[in-house]
Amino acid sequence: MRSHAALLVAIVLAGWSLPAGWAAETNVDQVLGQLDQVGKNLKEFSAKVRLTETDDVGDHVVHAGNVYFQRKSDSDARIHVAFDQRISNNRIYNEKTEYLLDDRWLTDRNYRSHNEVKREVLQPGQRMNLFKLGEGPFPLPIGQSPADVHQESDVQLVPPAKDDPKNTVHIRLTPKPGTELARRFRTIDVWVDQASHMPVRVDTEDKQSQRATTELTDIVMNPPAGLKDADFQLAAIDKTKWNSSVESLKQ
Repeated sequence: MRSHAALLVAIVLAGWSLPAGWAAETNVDQVLGQLDQVGKNLKEFSAKVRLTETDDVGDHVVHAGNVYFQRKSDSDARIHVAFDQRISNNRIYNEKTEYLLDDRWLTDRNYRSHNEVKREVLQPGQRMNLFKLGEGPFPLPIGQSPADVHQESDVQLVPPAKDDPKNTVHIRLTPKPGTELARRFRTIDVWVDQASHMPVRVDTEDKQSQRATTELTDIVMNPPAGLKDADFQLAAIDKTKWNSSVESLKQ
């Protein structure tokens, strides 16, 4: 899984009508303002996630599982993505892969190959906004002012299409030349649910024309009981049967 595909993951049949929230007065800054507000209020969420990776010749692989996000403080957060299925050539394989970003470290586990890599992605004391455009690995314009988003990208409202997720508004971000975002992506498409104002589908195209579509369903935001530490813990593994490595920033 490419890191930009976190976070981020329904069909309207022929004869669709305009989704709720789409009206003459709807504009880009209204949508960005909704995303800004939901990001500021988001403490944690869980969801089912489906990641589709498509190469430049059209072949694709789907990974399905669950994602958990929790803001530990104003400047620190953690995220756990646990895939338990891989779908390829219309066949479903029960294959487990996990990604945990917590306390400066990104742990990447592949249970099929028994391979684990733990990478240090931040210096001690350094913090990362997981969703900040151009900074975090997950390019979602949530919790960021419309002005900041405009500084990184040209943003346009895309007319609804029959295969849009239900009750969403679609915006397209085209990174501006010279930005960090432009070094990674050609375009970022975001479908925003008009009830929760949460992104439910993110479609990215990188500089090598590889596409990744992340779809989120069954989203639970700020649950009253809260997420548990267990939602962000990896199971113990037998290190004698696994290939484990650690990559620190000092290397």
